[in-house]
Amino acid sequence: MLVGRRGVVASAISSVVILGVIVAVFWLAPGGATVRYFFFNPHLMWQAFVGNPRKGLSSVGWGLVTNLWMFVVSEVLVLFFGLVIAWVRLSQSPVLYPFRVLATMYTDVFRGVPMLLVIFMVGFGLPELSIGFLSTQSPAVYGCTALTITYSAYVAEVYRAGVFSVPHGQLLAARSLGLTHTATMRRVILPQAVRTVIPPLLNDLISLQKDTALVSVLGVIEATRAAQIYGSTVFNFSGYTVAAILFLLLTIPMTRFTDHLVARDRTRRLAGV
Repeated sequence: MLVGRRGVVASAISSVVILGVIVAVFWLAPGGATVRYFFFNPHLMWQAFVGNPRKGLSSVGWGLVTNLWMFVVSEVLVLFFGLVIAWVRLSQSPVLYPFRVLATMYTDVFRGVPMLLVIFMVGFGLPELSIGFLSTQSPAVYGCTALTITYSAYVAEVYRAGVFSVPHGQLLAARSLGLTHTATMRRVILPQAVRTVIPPLLNDLISLQKDTALVSVLGVIEATRAAQIYGSTVFNFSGYTVAAILFLLLTIPMTRFTDHLVARDRTRRLAGV
């Protein structure tokens, strides 16, 4: 108990000292006052957060709502399409061979092309096709489409890695009981694989939450774009600081939850040993 208390005290003291040094360097630097005014001005940060429609100032807070709904929609689609792509790549049916090739090409291409380029190609390419509803959607819809296309490739590989982590003996046991390949995947392999890949999936979703800011290049007024509009109006960058803080408030809890799941899974595995 005494050792534990000493450890807590030592951790607290070291944290306070390091934080104090960072604050001191930031505060005493020759350009510290300038940085504080242009990036950490409390009055302008509040204005950026609430906005002012009368002066044409967008609200960073309301812009974050756009980020949130884009994240939720894209997340649901990514989890679904990622599973479908992984299922196709893992299938053994000769009939699905062309689809396996297409799924492999899909994951290779969209894991290799930068997200920003995919957003440009979808946001500016689909409208030019002049194919009914594909050419009449809002920039936010095209942004969600680009996010879904890219992250589905990553998530499909996460699912596939989870399937490969299941001991091969369980597959053989299920087949020996007369289960088909599809039934084995659905009832034996996938339930275990999904539990295994939850932490890496959450990491991908954290990245997805942040990458919704890239959709601003299509003209979507989300948090980052609202901060940019505010900064170009008042010639101050405090709005960017507000946007960064709001994104941190969303991602840090998800990160800590992911760490909790990883630690719990590790404890269970060690207990099993």
